[in-house]
Amino acid sequence: MREIQKPIFAANWKLNHGPTKAREFMRSFLASYDAAGDRTVAFFPSALAVAAVAEALSSRPDVLVGVQNIATQPSGAFTGENSAAIAADAGAKLVLVGHSERRHVFGETDEDTAKKCALAVLHGLTPVLCVGETLEQREAGETEAVVLRQLSAGLGALDDDQAAASLIAYEPVWAIGTGRTATPADASAIHGVLRSALRERLGDRAADVAILYGGSVNRDNVKTLLAAGDVDGVLVGGASLDADGWSAIVRA
Repeated sequence: MREIQKPIFAANWKLNHGPTKAREFMRSFLASYDAAGDRTVAFFPSALAVAAVAEALSSRPDVLVGVQNIATQPSGAFTGENSAAIAADAGAKLVLVGHSERRHVFGETDEDTAKKCALAVLHGLTPVLCVGETLEQREAGETEAVVLRQLSAGLGALDDDQAAASLIAYEPVWAIGTGRTATPADASAIHGVLRSALRERLGDRAADVAILYGGSVNRDNVKTLLAAGDVDGVLVGGASLDADGWSAIVRA
């Protein structure tokens, strides 16, 4: 996989865009987006569209494809799951781990994220470990404790080299799909907390770990967010579903 360059623009399509729509999107997007060596663009389509996106990107190594989730087990009788090995075989280079919807809708635990990060690196995938607090946790003053616990747990089964090669995404749950966005100062403050924790473990190498912000990012606020301290990229949901809009975001 090519070296990941900051800033990083990651599109999480969630449960949208099947293979047909994905192919149409990629044709439109790639026609308007020339290869750029000063940033990284990545797509996280639904599982059934991963192969279509990977095929569309076969001649564009500057754009990466990932999966939204992997199982906590490498293989076996787990109907409906997809393993890290299967994801890699389908062309994925990255995997989201611990996205807020996986945690709060599907009950994914900190222990699960540790297993998934370990399996990801074992099979050559780069984990994008997602951390973030709910509105209730934020109002209770628990934000730092929550994100630090999630960070420590998710990277807990990795050695320092593997941890340093991982990506982190801060996504305040109260800002996802709500239209409410953390201010650049809010994002920078929590990214700084995460960076300090990484520095305690990794020393100077912590500066190399990309920390993305996710939560109602769009073409109107992306430049301001990227200008904030310690914000190395964005993880975008709804605003990534339109090819023209996404093209505007990745050129920010």
